[in-house]
Amino acid sequence: MTVRPIRYLGDPALRRPAKKVRRIDDSIRRLVDDMIESMVAAQGVGLAAPQIGVSLRVVVLGMPEQEPLALINPTIVRRSGERRLEGEGCLSVPGYRGAVIRSRRVTVRALDITGKEIRVKAEDSLLAQALEHEVDHINGVLYVDRLDSMDDLQKLDSSGWSSGEREVGAAPATADAR
Repeated sequence: MTVRPIRYLGDPALRRPAKKVRRIDDSIRRLVDDMIESMVAAQGVGLAAPQIGVSLRVVVLGMPEQEPLALINPTIVRRSGERRLEGEGCLSVPGYRGAVIRSRRVTVRALDITGKEIRVKAEDSLLAQALEHEVDHINGVLYVDRLDSMDDLQKLDSSGWSSGEREVGAAPATADAR
């Protein structure tokens, strides 16, 4: 397993819709292993393949207290309700959080690492938020695209709390990647 560098806002790889995985083979399994390793190293709860420069529809999720989950070719098949989340962040936009609207209930259809079709359902949880966030990534969408206003984006200080600044600058490679 290899920790791969995460791409940051401004990298064109993050804006391209990813390609469907046609066959789950050893290269896809290695990709998933690397993605999980990279997500854990960056202290994230989700990672999409485009975030490490791979234009494939592959997502990994690492919810607290659960085994990591890989989703191949995930598609949101149902969503309902709305909730405003004040502190959404992204490994590709380190050091910032923003207020976004996400669904209350989300159902995703995907393949697991063995090629079996699965459905993942979540309601009013970090998992529901992460499912939408990561599927956005494979469609070339970042959470900052979902902000009502750039005023809803807050820069974090070294403690992880808002410092009151609200403008986005270039993210240094050593920035907080939570």
